[in-house]
Amino acid sequence: MATLYERFVLPRLLRCACSAPGIMKQRAKVVPLAEGRVLELGIGMGLNLGLYDASKVESVTGVDPAAELRAIAEAAPRDPRLAVKVEDGTAEALPFEAGTFDCVVCTFTLCSVHTPAAALSEARRVLKPGGRFLYCEHGLAPDADVVKWQRRIEPVWKRMAGGCHLTRPVTAAIAAAGFTVRSSDSMYIPRAPRFAGWSEWGEAAP
Repeated sequence: MATLYERFVLPRLLRCACSAPGIMKQRAKVVPLAEGRVLELGIGMGLNLGLYDASKVESVTGVDPAAELRAIAEAAPRDPRLAVKVEDGTAEALPFEAGTFDCVVCTFTLCSVHTPAAALSEARRVLKPGGRFLYCEHGLAPDADVVKWQRRIEPVWKRMAGGCHLTRPVTAAIAAAGFTVRSSDSMYIPRAPRFAGWSEWGEAAP
């Protein structure tokens, strides 16, 4: 059962952090590239829904384990032509058959799933042959001085930010899960604290 903090405080904090201009610019680098039948891992509050190109996307199915966030996602702004379904579920145990989706979108989600390797394995399973995994995440920085602070801050950060981790690798973890990384890029998000601002994004094939 969700605590009062998880029900009332955390969604407001997440909305403020995850919809910041710098974060939304990162989302906009990958979400409009999605095509066909799309699965969004950890749809959260539906912040990506307004970024999909409805002329290229047949449907978007979003999964998230948090009822409070799913309710917000249901009402999130989007192109009226976009068919959207929001379902209860976790990235580590997706309730879909293998080869169901043309594209899986994963933005600022791998930091908070319980088992990233399992989530990535599931993403590969539900993608069609030739499908695309589009990602944009924050995680382990490349600079030792930043990593030092990430490790110091992470225990408290996880409790405050809904289980968000600061020290998880991104592109390396995707490659280790069996994906072929076709393109990738990275940067510190402007105006974000460096310990939480290292971002990697790109496209991978199952």
